Amino acid sequence: MPANPRSRLPTASAVRMEDVARAAGVSMVTVSRSLNMPEKLAPATLAVVRATIERLRYVPNLTAGSLASNRTRIVAAIVPTIANSIFSDTIDGLAKALAQHRYQLLLGQTQYRAAEEAELVDAFLGRRVDGLVLTGVKHARGVRTRLQRAGIPVVETWDLTSRPIDMVVGFSNHAAGHAVAHYLAGKGYRSLAFIGGHDDRSVTRLEGFRAGARDCGVDDVVAALLPSPSSVMDGSGALAGLLRGARAPRAVFCTNDMLAAGALFECQRRRIPVPSQIAVMGFANLPIAAGIEPALTSVQVRSTEMGQRAGELLMRRLTGAPEPERIVDLRFAVVERASA
Repeated sequence: MPANPRSRLPTASAVRMEDVARAAGVSMVTVSRSLNMPEKLAPATLAVVRATIERLRYVPNLTAGSLASNRTRIVAAIVPTIANSIFSDTIDGLAKALAQHRYQLLLGQTQYRAAEEAELVDAFLGRRVDGLVLTGVKHARGVRTRLQRAGIPVVETWDLTSRPIDMVVGFSNHAAGHAVAHYLAGKGYRSLAFIGGHDDRSVTRLEGFRAGARDCGVDDVVAALLPSPSSVMDGSGALAGLLRGARAPRAVFCTNDMLAAGALFECQRRRIPVPSQIAVMGFANLPIAAGIEPALTSVQVRSTEMGQRAGELLMRRLTGAPEPERIVDLRFAVVERASA
């Protein structure tokens, strides 16, 4: 019985780039470009090389390539958690921007622990990533110095600062909290409360919320701070605690829409009309905000675009394009619905 022609082909690990070049009738430079810069090849040439790679089952040696070019073609991102859809949206936008340049994404989660961020930074630098995306602008001791010494492009996200480690894409959490206070006070609410996590960005929103309330003549903002990450049930429990206080709030700003949904469910359980007795406002404008009853007033942030822009900034730096802007403010917007 004749042997299968494929059985005579070398194994993937035995095939070298020069074998592909010889079989395709092109140079090794052309094979390399087909893998790393396909846009620079004529379509017909690219088709021939890719067909040869498929036929020979060639698997590029990425380690050897990175040693030769001093590039790993890997970018790392550090987020608090991917269980929260706002961060997964940012990662999705980042991954798509990197994929256009044939870069891969390495992901780490801190679970809102600063020490974990520092460990991940060291681990990713040890893996020689070409760039790094961080969440927030407040970091563990020593992180800023280590990254600046590493000499790789770094983009901070989900906040703004005038002194980024390198580049920053986001919005002002302080300004967002400030705007929410003005919005609620403008609707006539004077007894204000806040439900949010202990993480830096949530606390910054609270600081802005309190500053905005003072601007409007409201000095007393009651805050319920919870461990991060938080859940719908946490929002329900936090509102129940606020209602047990000496003065029940007339409006509650929740630092994310899941907490706000929990607060709305607690109002429904207690038959408290929203917004006539208590107004509830969320943050991030997740799909649940429009689907819940009553529909949730929230703060729109451009989480997917944040990742896309971060990826674009990194790629401009890595490809030698004209120097990108270092501070990108994507802003935010209050989306008014029935709950406030």
